[in-house]
Amino acid sequence: MWQWIKSLFQEDRLFGSVRSSQWPKIRKEHLRKYPVCEICGTKKDLSVHHEIPVNFDKSLELSPDNLLTLCDSGANDCHRIFGHLFDFHSYSPHVRIDIKEWKKRISEKPKK
Repeated sequence: MWQWIKSLFQEDRLFGSVRSSQWPKIRKEHLRKYPVCEICGTKKDLSVHHEIPVNFDKSLELSPDNLLTLCDSGANDCHRIFGHLFDFHSYSPHVRIDIKEWKKRISEKPKK
C-alpha cells in the first residue's frame, strides 16, 4: 500500500500517469522563460502548472500553451489555491482569468 501512495508523488509520475521523458527539459525551459509566479510574483518554490492537468489530458503535457508558472510557497501557494482550487485531484478551468484578476488585485492592494 505505501509503495502505491509513494509512487503517486514521484517526479516522473502524476496520479498514476507516467511523465514523458521530455518533461524535465520542457519544465526547465518554461521556468527559464517565465521565472516568477504569474500571480504573486515570487521567485521561490516555483512549480510549472498544467492548465489542463496531465491526468485529465495526457496529450497536453508538453504543450507550452498549457503551462503556467505558479508558486508552492508557504501561505501564498498559488499553485494549490488557484491552479487546483485547494484540491490537487481537481483543477481550475478558469485559471488564466483568475491569474489576471488576482494579479491586478495584488498590485492595487492598499498600502500604508
